[in-house]
Amino acid sequence: MQSQTKINKEKGLALLMVLWVITLLAVIVGEFCYAMKTEINITRNFKESTQGYYIALAGVNRAVAELIKERSTTSTGMQKPQSPMEDYAGDDDNTDAVDEDLIEWRVGANIPPILFGEGEYKVKISNESGKININKATRGMLLMLLNRFDLDDSEKDTIADSIIDWRDKDNLHRINGAEDDYYQSLDDPYECKDEDFDAIEELLLVKGITADIFYGGLESMVTIYTQTDKININAASRQMLLALPEMTEIAAREIITSRGEEEIKRLSALNDIIDPDIYLSIKPYISLKMSPFYSIDSFGGINGSKVKEGLRVLIKIDSKEKKGFRITRWIDFIIDSEIDIIRNWES
Repeated sequence: MQSQTKINKEKGLALLMVLWVITLLAVIVGEFCYAMKTEINITRNFKESTQGYYIALAGVNRAVAELIKERSTTSTGMQKPQSPMEDYAGDDDNTDAVDEDLIEWRVGANIPPILFGEGEYKVKISNESGKININKATRGMLLMLLNRFDLDDSEKDTIADSIIDWRDKDNLHRINGAEDDYYQSLDDPYECKDEDFDAIEELLLVKGITADIFYGGLESMVTIYTQTDKININAASRQMLLALPEMTEIAAREIITSRGEEEIKRLSALNDIIDPDIYLSIKPYISLKMSPFYSIDSFGGINGSKVKEGLRVLIKIDSKEKKGFRITRWIDFIIDSEIDIIRNWES
């Protein structure tokens, strides 16, 4: 009887050991499967991201070629040859999903998605003339910009005067501005530049300008690449339009809709688009002059993938350059629900 009880206990212990071993193996197999699934997803995302990147690059190449052709046609009446970036563009045989003869490759136009390879790219073209040159803006224009932000009058005065103090040649600060004495008193001291801005990011060093103000809208409204202190009505963003005096949401929307269909060729044509009183208010601040600096946003991805790649390239169209243009700034970014990576390069 005792022997039988001992045997039963040993059998029970053996069964328990077997169950533990099976459980351990199940955990190991589960972990292995999860790791393999993760590796597969990473590999797939990397593949789709790489494909999306080069599809987006194809969109940039196409836009550059079309802009060079358009400017050449406008200035000389002659057609430009194939894209000067053809070494990078790849095969564009699949871009017949839309009637390309009807596409307007210009600032403000609604360019439809274009099939390319196993996916498609979507391009948006803008121009730096739709922004205010931070090196040329008057105090009044700076205050006009700052009206778009939730700031009190003293904060606006401080920022406007400090911007002017930063770029002027002397070390005498305006009533609300700042020079070396202020910047040297900071925990991490530095000198006031007393020269023109070389990059709009320098604004983050100016008294009163916070990251919330800069990245919350100011960044998209200023530039250093134009030669005028006026704003091109065909290139101005919605936010820039709304910064203009007396501008309303409805009027801004009407301008954007109108120029999306056809470029505004005469300022007086705005009388037929928006309220004449609004036109008179914004007329001193606007122009139709286009800058040679163009910004191209291109988004690419393969069919069925959630991973999209984006490129933002700032170029200068210049016939004196070997390829007819010069890259001034290049930003890569991945568009994904879980990934937000920015890679920035600037000449």
